[in-house]
Amino acid sequence: MLSPAELERYARHIVMQEIGGAGQQKLKNARVLVIGAGGLGAPVLQYLAAAGVGTLGIVDDDTVSLSNLQRQVIHDTDQLGEPKVASAAEAIARLNPNVDVVPFPTRIAGQNALALISDFDLVVDGSDNFDTRYLVSDACFFAEKPLVTAAVGQFDGSITTLRPFETNADGELNPTYRCLFPQKPRDGLLPTCAEAGVLGALTGIIGAMQAMEVIKEITGTGEGLVGRMMMFDARTFRMETIRYRRSARNPLNGENPKSWAEMLESV
Repeated sequence: MLSPAELERYARHIVMQEIGGAGQQKLKNARVLVIGAGGLGAPVLQYLAAAGVGTLGIVDDDTVSLSNLQRQVIHDTDQLGEPKVASAAEAIARLNPNVDVVPFPTRIAGQNALALISDFDLVVDGSDNFDTRYLVSDACFFAEKPLVTAAVGQFDGSITTLRPFETNADGELNPTYRCLFPQKPRDGLLPTCAEAGVLGALTGIIGAMQAMEVIKEITGTGEGLVGRMMMFDARTFRMETIRYRRSARNPLNGENPKSWAEMLESV
């Protein structure tokens, strides 16, 4: 049940017909795992904490550095050198003490991905590299957990929601991340954030969109981005949405789909 203080804190949600008290209780009961407490993870964590998501898991093995602060707004100058999971947990406690934070000061990898993900209801991927994105998406497929994944470049970002273990309204299986991106780009093909740079406010826009998708998924509000990818260009402030479907060439499909162990070999 929501306490009197929570009823006041979340009043602007509760008066909404689409959320209401029932939706707010769903948020309170939800367990969400956020991969990365960086540019995308920072606004995701802030907005989910403010919204009253009851338990937030944070996976990150990095520490706060001065160059992070241009975009990773959950951290501040006084926390330089501190583990990002600890810094983020401190910020969340200040923002909303009703939220339980479960920090994982480690890098998500093949040996721990399924164990980490299986203990949560939904996963948000805010990582900055393709190896992690493929790993997390595959693990969510095998653990049957919804995944909200996003990526940013210098001035552009994209976001989609994955529920490949369910069928759509036409009775077809929803697509996986590998249906959208069949092959991982070879190492060195795309510049890293450190090499190319990124507009700090862009990560806030896309991260806030990820938080919105999570809230919609938890409360059952609106239409999620399953089978759709939203692309945003900050230069022109133009948004476009493309649709994509389950691919027959996906290694997770067919008569002999690959196992979790086999998928790890391709990451």
